[in-house]
Amino acid sequence: MRFDHTILLGALLATPQVINAANIPAVSITNSTTSMYQLSTDSEFAFVLETFLSLANGGGAATGEVLRSAARIAPGNFESWYKEWKFMADAIASQGDAVNATKFPISAQQAYFRAASYYRAADFFLHGNASDPRILTLWASMLKRYDAAAKLLPNPPEKVELQGTGFKIPVYFYQAPQSSGVNQSQKIPTLIIGNGYDGAQQDLYHQFGQQVLSRGWNFVTYEGPGQATVRREQNIGFIPQWWESVTPVIDWLRERDDVDIDRIALQGEHRIAALIALDGLLSLKNATLKKFPEPLVKLYESGNKSKFDDAILSALNKKSTTTEFKWGVEQGTWAFNVASPFDWIYKMGEMDLSPEMLKNISCPVFVASGQDDSLAPGQPEKMARIFGNQAHYHSFKTNVGAGEHCSIGAEPQLAMTELDWLANVFENVTKSP
Repeated sequence: MRFDHTILLGALLATPQVINAANIPAVSITNSTTSMYQLSTDSEFAFVLETFLSLANGGGAATGEVLRSAARIAPGNFESWYKEWKFMADAIASQGDAVNATKFPISAQQAYFRAASYYRAADFFLHGNASDPRILTLWASMLKRYDAAAKLLPNPPEKVELQGTGFKIPVYFYQAPQSSGVNQSQKIPTLIIGNGYDGAQQDLYHQFGQQVLSRGWNFVTYEGPGQATVRREQNIGFIPQWWESVTPVIDWLRERDDVDIDRIALQGEHRIAALIALDGLLSLKNATLKKFPEPLVKLYESGNKSKFDDAILSALNKKSTTTEFKWGVEQGTWAFNVASPFDWIYKMGEMDLSPEMLKNISCPVFVASGQDDSLAPGQPEKMARIFGNQAHYHSFKTNVGAGEHCSIGAEPQLAMTELDWLANVFENVTKSP
């Protein structure tokens, strides 16, 4: 029961490259258990370890530190996971604290970025108990180190908090650096990237942000209800009205002198010009239920909430229950801020994307999937077929290490494919009068 880790949203105005919907391949999971070397005998631990190891591509981790933690974590043991990552986070944070940041800013910056990632890792499997104080204390330690590192960048991001409808939206704005050849006095294309179900916006700088900035574009991250900071600090779970999260970001960007308003990237906004749907997900609810045993699915469909909840809780208490199932339920109820597994699944369904909803999107769309992504097989391809010639579809391949969910670990391939497509679209931008 693996869930969406990253959703990339991009926008530009132009004529897209297209792929004939009839040529979109049928789904074939080639080798989902051995496509990537496993760092744990627990498959869910192995995937999350792979996720944090991949941050090394962008300076958010170091391979030796991740591999050391992986060697000491007991498979399937959530407390062992917390203990080893907390140890590594504290150790690397202490190295950063010992540095004279004024004299050696790069050393302090690098240590703090890695420590921040490891604090995020330590928190990952704690959400089964929503009142666990470590959820907040780890996040405070993470934000302290990440923001300290960001301030030491040659071009530090602007951190703001925007007002949504009943909640606040944390935002980082990274301005395109002069080293990329951009004239900062001009209005610049801007990509807004939002994470998904269980990721934090701080991950995105290491995963994708540096690739965007190096191309001379602004880079913006944000979080809404249910996502890392908003869920922790404001106690608000996911909402289906996601435009309440992104509209204030667009409004804020349109007032800036350094943003080209004709080349802003975002999903579900009529003021954007194109969309990137990485691992295009139509229904997390359907993807989840397909991974449940058939008796649980039938029990849910019967509408008997109390019996379904009892059955799920009973399964969670069994030693034989997989980490994937246990974490999935715990993360889901936490992220949606509900106590009932039945309510969690119901609320996931409220966020489904129907063909009718997608037809309201008139801009070019890039849809991608990983060849070995077992989250929701077939859904990205279905999305691309719904969009038809409006979409450009790409399958990231396993044989070159890019077939995992969100192409984890192959971020350079991801950036090359998506951002080159965007660059081609930028060339044909039509300016507003």
